[in-house]
Amino acid sequence: MPNDVSNVPQAGQSDDYVVLGKLTSPYGVKGWFRVYSYTSPMEGILDYAEWVIDQRGTRTTRRLAQGRRQGKGLVARLEGVDSREQAEQLAGAEILLPKQALPELEAGDFYWYQLEGLRVVTLNGVDLGRVDYLFETGANDVLVVKGDAQSIDDRERLLPFLPDEVIREANTDTGTLTVDWDPEF
Repeated sequence: MPNDVSNVPQAGQSDDYVVLGKLTSPYGVKGWFRVYSYTSPMEGILDYAEWVIDQRGTRTTRRLAQGRRQGKGLVARLEGVDSREQAEQLAGAEILLPKQALPELEAGDFYWYQLEGLRVVTLNGVDLGRVDYLFETGANDVLVVKGDAQSIDDRERLLPFLPDEVIREANTDTGTLTVDWDPEF
């Protein structure tokens, strides 16, 4: 049974990379950026010494020179980016990480990107669709399941990620997520 789900989303990823965050805008005049982090906790993005910066399909690897919490968000500086003008050129770029650089998880734990795309089936064999994405709430993570041509209907369902209660089995080998869920809900 899944015990935990670590917030590393799939959106925009290629087969070998996951998106960790985004360089949103310059911060100050010395090449710093405001950083939007998809990791949980948000500071987790600062644990990686090298970031692959994807700017409209062009990728470069940059070392993280410094990073810290600033107010409610994060700021960071990359090696080789020493002015506001250089930071402006990279603003909006995504921060990627090779999947093999992610820490190994314990058995039964999953990264979000591993759950996205799984076919969701009830204990009674009713196909609800595929996991489109996940998001956090204060209490638990939520799976957004979208119906498709193979599912019972085309509805979008929000399922709480509650191991042993709602989520009964996640099998990334077969691409299925078995849930204890009423299809009418």
